[in-house]
Amino acid sequence: MDLHTKFHASVEEIGALEWAELDLHDDPFMSHAFLAATERPRAVSPRMGWHPRHVALRDDAGLLVGALPLYLRTHSFGDFSRDWNWPAAFEQHGVRYYPKLVSGIPYTPATGPRFLVRRGVERLPVVQQLIAAALDGVREFGCSSWQCLFAEEDENAGLAQNELLLRRGCQFHWQNRDYRDFEDFLASFSSEKRKKVRRERRRVAESGLRLEVLHGDEIAPELWKDIYPHYLSTFERYGNHAAFPPEFFTDVGLGLGRGMVVFLARDGMRVVAAAICYRSGTTLYGRHWGAEGDYHSLHFELCLYQGIDYCIRHGLSRFEPGAQGEHKVSRGFSPQATWSAFWIADPGMRRMIADYLVREQTAMVSYQDEMAEHEPYRNSGSAESGALRPVAGV
Repeated sequence: MDLHTKFHASVEEIGALEWAELDLHDDPFMSHAFLAATERPRAVSPRMGWHPRHVALRDDAGLLVGALPLYLRTHSFGDFSRDWNWPAAFEQHGVRYYPKLVSGIPYTPATGPRFLVRRGVERLPVVQQLIAAALDGVREFGCSSWQCLFAEEDENAGLAQNELLLRRGCQFHWQNRDYRDFEDFLASFSSEKRKKVRRERRRVAESGLRLEVLHGDEIAPELWKDIYPHYLSTFERYGNHAAFPPEFFTDVGLGLGRGMVVFLARDGMRVVAAAICYRSGTTLYGRHWGAEGDYHSLHFELCLYQGIDYCIRHGLSRFEPGAQGEHKVSRGFSPQATWSAFWIADPGMRRMIADYLVREQTAMVSYQDEMAEHEPYRNSGSAESGALRPVAGV
């Protein structure tokens, strides 16, 4: 099958209806609605260091058979690539680091599919051409590298075969082991850890706050005006930039509908805290949290326990509450490997990065195993072994 490659400066240059014919693995972040919502209010724009260069593959009849989200980046804020020290290392060796190309979801460190293939089309040839297109983009746009971030693990083999270096990370995820309800989940804990969770939940219950669960299509624009300041407050508290403006949440809530889940806490009628999540048919993804005042244990209740309860009630198998957070382990979240892949254009820097990633992976496996020892379950043990994997054929 002859396929034709085109780079697009906006996902809206590719029709939403034809995008929907691609196999998105039911991932909310790969939906046309989410990606378009990031670009529409210019949260993803050249001004913010994001230059969309999305890849579309079409056959001779113009039918869209494959796509790859792709961004030219002039800095690394918001892509969670963990390459903080790399620009300086490149500069020390006389190699420019920016611009770079990134395939990932803006401001979203969630594992998901990166290579989208039309349903009913043989997957492997399309994926290979999408990878080739990204590598062509490195040369065409004068970039130092291509970074495929938070890819699904079954994409690793194809990436490594194309000389990308695999990089292991670690997040803390909750697995639904067919729990009947939250108490059934707690019954799997040791006595001490179970008492701790119950004490935290009781403190919130006794605070007088009223908790609500709403989906994106149930939230009116007026309510978003009450929620948005809490999203903003967390970034302001830590001196960071809040990427998404208010209209982003209005747009994506309407676009995704039940694919967005928001947990609210009210004091009377006033919204005092919010946790913004997304969901697929199998997974809940925690993304943003904010609160006014200091309510004891409310963060754990709204960001963790409400999500677990939601997953059990709705039959979801996994809850990914976001990056970092060792405090999640004692509350039932297990360390899980995440994977990204890097193609480095300069041969000398490629060798240097490859050596670093081998050493980093050894440390990451040890960290994951250490964290698993702190799980609260009576029969403790992470759902995943921290085995070493080849970085790539270097």
